[in-house]
Amino acid sequence: MNKKYLQLLAEKFPSVESAASEIINLSAIRSLPKGTEYFFSDLHGEYEAFLHILKSASGIIRNKIDIVLGKTLSASERERLAALIYYPDREIKRVRESGAWSDEWQRLTIYRLVLVCETVSAKYTRSRVRKSVPEKLRYIVDELLNVTDDVNKDYYYDKIIGSIIQTGIAESFIISLCELIQALAVDKLHIIGDIFDRGPRPDIILDELMKMHDVDIQWGNHDVSWIGAASGCRALIANVIRISIKYNNFDLLEDGYGLNLRALAVFARETYDADECTIYYPHVYDDNIYDPIDAKLAAQMHKAIAVIQLKLESQLITAHPEWEMEDRNLFVKADFSNAEIEIRGNKYPLLDKNFPTVFLDDPSALFPSENELMSILENSFLHSEKLQRHVRFLLSKGSTYNVCNGNLMFHGCIPMDKNGDLQSLEISGAKYSGKPLLDEINKLVNKAFFSKDSYAREFMWYLWCGARSPLYGKDKLAFFEQYYIGDKELCGEHYNSYYDFSENAEVCRNILKQFSIDEKRGHIINGHVPVKIKDGESPVKADGKLFVIDGGISKAYQRTTGIAGYTLIYDSHGLSLAEHKPFVNENGGISPVIRTVERPESRANISDTDKGADLAEQIRDLHELLKAYRSGDIKERQ
Repeated sequence: MNKKYLQLLAEKFPSVESAASEIINLSAIRSLPKGTEYFFSDLHGEYEAFLHILKSASGIIRNKIDIVLGKTLSASERERLAALIYYPDREIKRVRESGAWSDEWQRLTIYRLVLVCETVSAKYTRSRVRKSVPEKLRYIVDELLNVTDDVNKDYYYDKIIGSIIQTGIAESFIISLCELIQALAVDKLHIIGDIFDRGPRPDIILDELMKMHDVDIQWGNHDVSWIGAASGCRALIANVIRISIKYNNFDLLEDGYGLNLRALAVFARETYDADECTIYYPHVYDDNIYDPIDAKLAAQMHKAIAVIQLKLESQLITAHPEWEMEDRNLFVKADFSNAEIEIRGNKYPLLDKNFPTVFLDDPSALFPSENELMSILENSFLHSEKLQRHVRFLLSKGSTYNVCNGNLMFHGCIPMDKNGDLQSLEISGAKYSGKPLLDEINKLVNKAFFSKDSYAREFMWYLWCGARSPLYGKDKLAFFEQYYIGDKELCGEHYNSYYDFSENAEVCRNILKQFSIDEKRGHIINGHVPVKIKDGESPVKADGKLFVIDGGISKAYQRTTGIAGYTLIYDSHGLSLAEHKPFVNENGGISPVIRTVERPESRANISDTDKGADLAEQIRDLHELLKAYRSGDIKERQ
C-alpha cells in the first residue's frame, strides 16, 4: 500500500492501540443489523403530510409501540403515546391544559418512552445514539438505555426518573426522548424526485430534509424546473411561477422564497384589466396564509405569465432544432386574428380569444413590457437567498440516479423506443443513451447552476418537458392544448415505452446490469407515475424487480390513485410497503397499511450493505497500518 497514504492514516491513528481499537470498533459496527432506509417519491409540496409520515417513520414507530407495550396499554393509550412522540410540544401543552400533568404521568411517560427508545436504538452503537441526544442530556439517556443489571433495573429506572422529575427537567427530557426516537427510526432517506409544485410549501420540506443526517435526492422534472429557474432560465422562471399561481401557492413564492411578484401583478392588471380571464382561475387545494391574492388578480397574473412562457418556449424550440420539438411550437401556429388553430388538418377554436401582447407577424416575440418584467423576475430568482441555498442542497445531495445497497433509484425512466431499444438524445452534438445519458445530464445540471452556461440552462427546459428526457418520460407536455383547446384526445400525454417494457423482469435485470448491480438481488425503484390502486394497479411490478412508489401524496392526484402515497421501507428484515391514507390533519390518527413484499433468508447486517463494504475497506487499511507500525516502516507517536 502507498506509504504516503498510510502516513496520512497514521495522523488519525498514531499508535498500534488506536488503530487496533478502531478495527474492533468498525468490526462491531459491521455486525449490527442494517439501518432502516425509507424511500419517498413525488412529495409535490405536501409538507404537512410528508412531515407527519417522516415523524411517524411511515407507521413503524406505532408498530414498535404495539410490540413493546401492546399487552400493557390500551389501543387509545398507545395512540396517545404515538402522538406524543410525533408532536411532543403540542401534546405536552394538551396534557398541561387538561390538568393531567402530574409526577405520575411524567414518570409513566418517561418509562414508556425509554422502552420504545431501547427497541428503536437496538441496531445502533452507543456512540451513534449519544450523538443524537442534546449534550446536556447525553449521560442520563445513556444510563437509562443501557442498564445491565436486570435484577435492579426497575429500581434504577425509578431513581433516575424520580431525579429527572424532581429537578424540573421532565418536559425537556420527554421532548428529547421523542426527538431521539424519531431520529433513530429513520437511518437513511431517499427522495425519488418531485419535491416541488402543486402542494403549498416544498420549501418547508427542503428545510426539514436539510436537517437529516443521511439523505439523497433523485431529481424529478419538477425539481429540475426549479433548479433551472434558480439558474436564470427565463422559460423555467415563467413555468414555476405559472404552476405556483395555478395551484394558488402564493405563500411559497412570496413568503417562502421572497420572490417579488408586484411587477407581475401590476403588468397583469394593466394588460388584462377588462379581461375576465375565466379559464385562468387557480385550483385552490390550500389557502394562502401570508399572501392571499384576489382571485381575479390571480387569474390575470396566471394569464400574463402563461402567455410569456409560451413565447419563451417557442424561442427555445426554434433555437434548438436538434430537440425535434417543432410539433410543440403551437403558439406561433395559432391564427390569433380568428382565434383558432389548425392541427392535423382540423381547426379548433381557442378557449381564449384575447391576446393583446401578441405580434401577429411574430407571435413568439416579447413586448418590451414583458421583457422588462422577465428581467425583474429573473433578478428576483437569482437573488433569493433561500431558493439559492435550497438548490445548492439539491445539487449537493442529488443526481439523476443513485445506486445504494443493490437498489437503483431514478425518478422517471430510461428512455426506450417502441422496440424496447434504448433511445438516444443529442447533447452538445453527441448522442447518449442509458446510463451515459443520465451521467451527462448530471454534468449539465450542475453546469447550468454553477457556471450559468447558456446551453446548459436552456437544456434544463428540455429536461422539464422533452420527449426523450429521462426525467419527464412522456411524448409531450400538452400545455397549449390543455389551456387553449381542451380536446381530450389532443390533451393526451403518452408515457415512454420504458413504462411498458419495464414490467418485464428480464428488461429490469438488463437495466440493473447497465449500472453494475447484481440483477438477481437488485431492484429498480421509480417515482413519477401515480399508481392507481383504486383501479387495481400494484406498485410491485416485474416479478418484484420494480417498485413504483408514487401513490399520490399530492392532493391533486388522490382522486386518481385512491390513496395518499407509498413509502418503501428497507430494513434488516426485508422490504415493506406502507400505503398511506389521505392526510386530513395531524390528529387524524390513520396509520398506514404496511405489508412485507420481500423477506431475505437471513437478517441483513451492516456487513451486507454499501456502508459495510466501506467499513471492510477501512479495516483492511488499518491492518496495513498495523503491519507498518510493527515492521517499523512507520513510527508510532507517543
